[in-house]
Amino acid sequence: MIILTVIHISRGYGASPSFSTISGVPNLFGVSVYAFMCHHSLPSMLTPVAKKHGMQLWMGGDFFLILGFYLILSFTAIYCFPLDQLQDLYTLNFVDIDDANPITTFIPIQYFLGLFPVFALSASFPIIGVTLRNNLKTIFLSPDRTYGFFVDRIAFPLLALVPAVCVALATSDLGVLVSITGSYAGVCIQYIVPAALVLASRKALRGLGASEATPDGSVPIHRALFRHPGWAWCVFGWSVVCVVLVTVDHIISLS
Repeated sequence: MIILTVIHISRGYGASPSFSTISGVPNLFGVSVYAFMCHHSLPSMLTPVAKKHGMQLWMGGDFFLILGFYLILSFTAIYCFPLDQLQDLYTLNFVDIDDANPITTFIPIQYFLGLFPVFALSASFPIIGVTLRNNLKTIFLSPDRTYGFFVDRIAFPLLALVPAVCVALATSDLGVLVSITGSYAGVCIQYIVPAALVLASRKALRGLGASEATPDGSVPIHRALFRHPGWAWCVFGWSVVCVVLVTVDHIISLS
């Protein structure tokens, strides 16, 4: 997509965006929170690594590489497509065959980019559905009881699948879906829950008399740089700012 947009811009078909649009700042927060979901699994790569010396540098470089791709993808889209013609699902901008100056006329690429979200969701949705089903069973079912086939194999899988199917059938407005899942649910997953777990776990460790030092009295080299409790409260404050700005954006859009 980056290569195609660069070629399109080099041919003189690019757009001329405004320097800034203040009204788009609230939506930026929702999109940026949702973008977090694309790389939230990277820290789990640290678990199987035996020698973690220097991993902070490697992970930092990895996150900056991701940021670089985000910026390149965003800026090429800004200078390639007019704002009023930019689709919420970015890959749909590459399959508009009725355009006088299409991005590409190669049909296989158009089909691949148009169906890429389908491929991604088809691969991840079964895993997400199974995880949601198991989480619901953990919340509502007692581990000391044995439940029948209907409850275990039918009721809870349907409870995990039906809401998603209903939403998919009820709306095709991806902007609303992204803003809701990214700004509200994403804020809870990304900001509120981790910060609350950090504060609660540290309080529990202090209650057990645990110390930050290792048994030999040395300080762990992998301790967090942002270990002060104030950082967790800053995360809470930032989550409130994100929710307020995105809510304001929704109200302005509806009015």
